[in-house]
Amino acid sequence: MNTPNPTLNRSTANAPAAAPVRMVHLGLGAFHRAHQAWYTQHASDGAQWGIASFTGRRPDAAVALAAQDGLYTLIERGENGDNFELMTSISQAHDGADLVALRHFVAAPSTAVVTLTITEVAYNLNAEGTLELNNPAVQGDIAALRTGNSDVAVTAPGRLLSGLAARRDAGAGPIAVVSCDNLANNGGAARAAIVGLARAVDPVLSEWITANVSFVSTSIDRITPRTTDAEIALVAAECGYADSSPVVCEPFSDWVLSGGFPAGRPDWASAGAVFVEDIEDFENRKLWLLNGAHSLMAYAGQLRGHATVAQALADPVCAAWIAELWDEAERNLPMEGLNIPAYRQTLLERFSNARIAHHLAQIAMDGSSKLRMRAVPILRAELAAGRSGAGAARMIAAWVAFLRTSAAKGTAISDAAATELHTALALPETEELHALVGILDGQLARDAAAMAVIAAQLTEFSA
Repeated sequence: MNTPNPTLNRSTANAPAAAPVRMVHLGLGAFHRAHQAWYTQHASDGAQWGIASFTGRRPDAAVALAAQDGLYTLIERGENGDNFELMTSISQAHDGADLVALRHFVAAPSTAVVTLTITEVAYNLNAEGTLELNNPAVQGDIAALRTGNSDVAVTAPGRLLSGLAARRDAGAGPIAVVSCDNLANNGGAARAAIVGLARAVDPVLSEWITANVSFVSTSIDRITPRTTDAEIALVAAECGYADSSPVVCEPFSDWVLSGGFPAGRPDWASAGAVFVEDIEDFENRKLWLLNGAHSLMAYAGQLRGHATVAQALADPVCAAWIAELWDEAERNLPMEGLNIPAYRQTLLERFSNARIAHHLAQIAMDGSSKLRMRAVPILRAELAAGRSGAGAARMIAAWVAFLRTSAAKGTAISDAAATELHTALALPETEELHALVGILDGQLARDAAAMAVIAAQLTEFSA
């Protein structure tokens, strides 16, 4: 009779006691556990920097990790095999709705850093980069925070604002907020969301935040596909314990940061993180080349019958489209300092790792916010230079064709703007394309040259 593997926890894994909490994270998901938690564990002083991680919309990850004392297994999946590492840097895992715990940790003088992986849409910003004050969830948080009923806040900025208010009231001093989401100027996005909300709730609080909170911008990178039952079984077989929450990722990782840390931070540089004065070019290199190619493959690849990044890249048509997009992006990035030819080659190697099952359906989610940063800037720059911008326009066209196919099949559209997208898709064909592009960017929808090149690329996806 087989003896079941012991459940993973600090006792069964003979792991050290949890480090004291000095960091708070919002958005407890696989990417956080493969990236910020990994860099913190690998920092020279990582044993001094425990993380209290909070989930977003659902408590499931926190419940599972709390039962394991915050421990989990990281599977680095290379082309030739897997490497297993026991991760210990998350000291506590909490439901994001536990605002009592969140306020406690954010207000603690020992807490120096708050990191965020809340997804692009969770900042609740409009196309102009300001807070969507007409968003019902934002309005609900404003009402709750104004009346002191912050325990019912539902947005990530609203919950964090509750914590920052508690820190101000406790006199705990300055703190850094570090956005790790795929947004251009993500530190500025975090500032716009949190300060914008604070102004609507309490202008005095917004002044305190402006004076005491540093908003750090980052460029983050590590492909982290969804964990399946196969990985859970693999960890049990290879490691000898039952881990409900392993994370699989590629061996490659990258983290570039720009901004101040007034209360200190882990020595992430010793783990490979890079600190720069100006991050914009690094952000754009990643958004336009890696993320842009991902979005192009997500829509065009699925339309051509592929399910994963590796499958789409192996399709010569998709590969040629990626190369054209990258040529356009490269023309609009600085020649110095970014080593783009080597970066492109590394991306091809990473994308072709068939052992990383990075599913296109996962990447395709929330395209209306992603393409705003991944396709629109390249298309605008190419048109301004007198070129066609066909590569970037093809990404938008593939998204439109994918939406049309989803609507025709009755498949749900996984996008925060799903209601607006369905409304646009119901319009006559002569109006539909303008309406869909307008959801991405109103100015682009009014640009005749842009609309012409998008329409031309749409013919490539006609049945």
